[in-house]
Amino acid sequence: MGRRPEPHIKDRLLDACADHALAHGLPDRLEPLATATGTSARMLIYHFGTRDALLRAVLERARQRQLDAFGDLLRVRPGEPYPATLDRAWSAITGPGGQPYLRMFGRLRESAEQRLWPGFRRTATTDWLGPLEEGLRSIGRPDLATLVLAVIRGLIMDLDATGDTDRADRAFHHFLAALEHLSVPGEQGDGRPARPAGPDTAAEA
Repeated sequence: MGRRPEPHIKDRLLDACADHALAHGLPDRLEPLATATGTSARMLIYHFGTRDALLRAVLERARQRQLDAFGDLLRVRPGEPYPATLDRAWSAITGPGGQPYLRMFGRLRESAEQRLWPGFRRTATTDWLGPLEEGLRSIGRPDLATLVLAVIRGLIMDLDATGDTDRADRAFHHFLAALEHLSVPGEQGDGRPARPAGPDTAAEA
């Protein structure tokens, strides 16, 4: 009887493959991944079954890392207005730490997407609506999630095409300024109801 694949070895190989793909792009062949993991293409097939199964697993591992990292950036933080949270998230997402994910998933060829992960583009969009709705609920406007997502995705596409970081940053800051005026009256930036005006609040003003 042949040996059965060992889960801890498979998991370690997958992490190494994901590291390589995020740094250099998703390869079409197994050899770059074999070199990156210090093993052979034959052993990768032994653990993952087929080349496409490995590449799909690499995409899924990288995607989960992105969801964890970007999802945390979009999370509401007590005492922080949500537009400020979005500003910080934008800087991180488009900065050095976020760029590998944007490159991998932004440039995934349609043919590769259909072969490895059918429906990925739809999933890659709708994944972010939940976190944004939750965050925007803190300013009373969860209904703006689609608009905010469209602006972020559009500016990321612009940034990828032109490399004009300053212009994209300015545009996003202008959008955040407009977002401040779209919040529901009576909601503070951290999602708490505004305090009614009275002697105490007047004295604090």
